[in-house]
Amino acid sequence: MDTTEFRKRGKEMVDYIADYFEQLEERQVYPDVEPGYLRPLIPDSAPQEPEGFEDVLKDVERIIMPGAASPACTELETVMLDWLGKMINLPEEFLAGKDGEGGGVIQGSASEATLVTLLAARTKTIRRVQSENPELTEADIMSKLVAYASDQFCATLGTTPCCSFDRLLELGPICNKENIWMHIDAAYAGSAFICPEFRHLLNGVEFADSFNFNPHKWLLVNFDCSAMWVKKRSDLTNAFKLDPLYLQHCHQESGLVTDYRHWQIPLGRRFRSLKMWFVFRMYGVKGLQEYIRKGSNELNEALLKSINEARKIHLVPCHLREKFVLRFAICSRTVESVHIQFAWKHISELATELLNA
Repeated sequence: MDTTEFRKRGKEMVDYIADYFEQLEERQVYPDVEPGYLRPLIPDSAPQEPEGFEDVLKDVERIIMPGAASPACTELETVMLDWLGKMINLPEEFLAGKDGEGGGVIQGSASEATLVTLLAARTKTIRRVQSENPELTEADIMSKLVAYASDQFCATLGTTPCCSFDRLLELGPICNKENIWMHIDAAYAGSAFICPEFRHLLNGVEFADSFNFNPHKWLLVNFDCSAMWVKKRSDLTNAFKLDPLYLQHCHQESGLVTDYRHWQIPLGRRFRSLKMWFVFRMYGVKGLQEYIRKGSNELNEALLKSINEARKIHLVPCHLREKFVLRFAICSRTVESVHIQFAWKHISELATELLNA
């Protein structure tokens, strides 16, 4: 979507919102849809090819608005996390499906997702200890808990400083054997797993209890949107369940409804899955994969040609993992910092000219 279309669509959305307010009194106060109404109305997985804005907007009225008071917000999030989970080929245990024990939820950040899983793991441990020692109260157990953290164990895919990947296939079996909750944080690198050539970096996720990454970092979804999955949703609901009378509803014991307030620290939540739905449909899986892969060999080859033809500096290329790479080798005794700065300025100027051409 370029700026011209963005202006056009923006005006259309303002009109849509204004029309909604003008027709507000004609709409139902409370939806009459049944639990699970939304899943049959949309595909089981994200489209491969991009779809038009008009088609998505029509579906907002056809699919979302009938459940606008809350059901659509909850049910679309469940399906979108299944879509995304399938895009990165997560094990089936992490997906909600129609009757799965796991599922996904949108948190505000990777830090929030990690804290949620930490609290869930604590509750799970307390209940396990209580089952083995019925005479101990929760307070007794809490007073003996020790928070242990070191560089000896972590499960990060794509560290912030240098994008390092921990060895899940080595860490996972240890965690499972020692009954340690394994949470994997792939905050920004996780988006790359939608490309098959990067998926091997996620091997070992089958050992994890929970996993998260942030589509708002590299998958074109605006902040905030941290996607988190668990193998057993009961691990979260046991830790966060809150059920005062004013929050109860007639479907809560049916087993057909997901109450995300039991999956998170805050009580309230926004309709964050709607922006995921728009992005996934308007780009398609192929479009998102192209976005992750952008930075073509052809551009690098053209840049090298431009640099060497200018005859101010000279670079020699190489192939690294099927990528055309420009080598900037500094090996002369007379090279000083000023020469490196000059070379970088020259390369940057030529790259800008190439991209603007």
